[in-house]
Amino acid sequence: MKEKIVSNTFKSIVWSALERFSVQVLQFLISIILARLVYPSEFGLIALLSIFISIAQSFVESGFSSALIQKNNRTEIDYSTVFYFNVLVSLLLYILLFFAAPLISIYYHNPVLELLCKWMGLGIIIQSFSIVIITKLTVNLDFKTQAKASLSAVIISGSFGVYLAYNDYGVWALLIQYLVNTLLNTVFLWWLSPWFPLPKFSYNSLKYLFPFGVRLLLAGILHSVYMNLYSLVIGRKYTVMDVGYFSQASLVARLPSVSLMAVISRAIYPIQCKIYNDDSVELSHDLFVKYLRMASFVIFPIMIGLAVLSKSLIFVFLSDRWLPMSEYLFILSITYIWIPLLVMNNQMLLVNGRTDLFLKSESLKKIVGLLILFLSMPYGITMLCYGLLVYNLIEVAIVIYFSKRVFQTGYLTQFKAIRNILLSSTSMGVIMYFTLLFIDDVYFKLVVGVLIGILFYSFLSNMLRIKEFSDFRHLILSARRSS
Repeated sequence: MKEKIVSNTFKSIVWSALERFSVQVLQFLISIILARLVYPSEFGLIALLSIFISIAQSFVESGFSSALIQKNNRTEIDYSTVFYFNVLVSLLLYILLFFAAPLISIYYHNPVLELLCKWMGLGIIIQSFSIVIITKLTVNLDFKTQAKASLSAVIISGSFGVYLAYNDYGVWALLIQYLVNTLLNTVFLWWLSPWFPLPKFSYNSLKYLFPFGVRLLLAGILHSVYMNLYSLVIGRKYTVMDVGYFSQASLVARLPSVSLMAVISRAIYPIQCKIYNDDSVELSHDLFVKYLRMASFVIFPIMIGLAVLSKSLIFVFLSDRWLPMSEYLFILSITYIWIPLLVMNNQMLLVNGRTDLFLKSESLKKIVGLLILFLSMPYGITMLCYGLLVYNLIEVAIVIYFSKRVFQTGYLTQFKAIRNILLSSTSMGVIMYFTLLFIDDVYFKLVVGVLIGILFYSFLSNMLRIKEFSDFRHLILSARRSS
């Protein structure tokens, strides 16, 4: 039973990884090209609007996607009801955002934001048409279709955005790329998926899903507001250029950890829900530990390596005009190393249907986060980044406390599960740091740093007998033999 679930999970993760990584790698390459063509201040303008777009998107999704996945006996009427609800809410929110655009531009003392906001808000409506289709594909573990749609959209929109940026369209190149990507992804999903909503709307269905969804909605809004509040504060207190540096550092730092966890979590969430509904508690616990170790084994060394090589990576890929963000990237890379613990414990609350505890956890975390934000705000952006580091450690502690109330896997069990992986990753980072002190050439430093990181992490993982290292090694050897 366990072996079969792990096998099915692995297949799901492979397709999920193909979809996420191919898209993220392409988007990263495109963003590198755009960063060389567009000024940091123009990236900052888009970042200033992200808080309003993120909050609106939280309202549109409303937590109903997770509610549909968690529900065991979902029907086509459920899907159709959520679809119509999403579209209606997106229209109402766009109207609100349209009339709020002048106030946003006044707040930031930047007239161009009014028109940018009105155009950028269209993405909310477009995206609302794809939410239920993505949910349905996720329930069916069909990440292959999602990969085809998103990959095609990124290639076309990215090419379009780079062309516009090359021809000096500046911030409008970034905006048009975002809108074209959102539109094409939605169109391709509808084209590739045979699903079409029924001409029915059920208040009973909405009423059933609402208690689960509304708590996720509130938690999602709290999270969106907090994560974007830094850009809001920096944009008001500092320059648009500072917003560009911080937002790009945050984007790059979150890319490996958040993207990898998105790959793993969305593949295993439907499976975990099914296991929970089948009352297999022991199996659920074993798989939780296995997934946590698997995610940590991949993410920990990448984040520590990113921190050590932050300055070299920025110089080589983004050019020297982005170097002021290197200090932010170093701190934020260490900050987001704990994403596997955070996501896995949050997911267990959802699997158990405890959105009440999820909301309590999120509320407590954001109270602490706001306190840290306002205490660190007067001391500059670097101190804001350190504040985020402290917040993330407290955030993990809080969510484990709440998840332990429904799922008996507490601090000690989880620390033991990742202890050797954390030790190997940290030791690798220390060795990289002191070795690279003797190298001056930035390109040679980057190449040597990556090679040393891979070799020493492999050596330490093997020496500490980390099971995931053996699993990955056997997987690579099997792939070579089959080819």
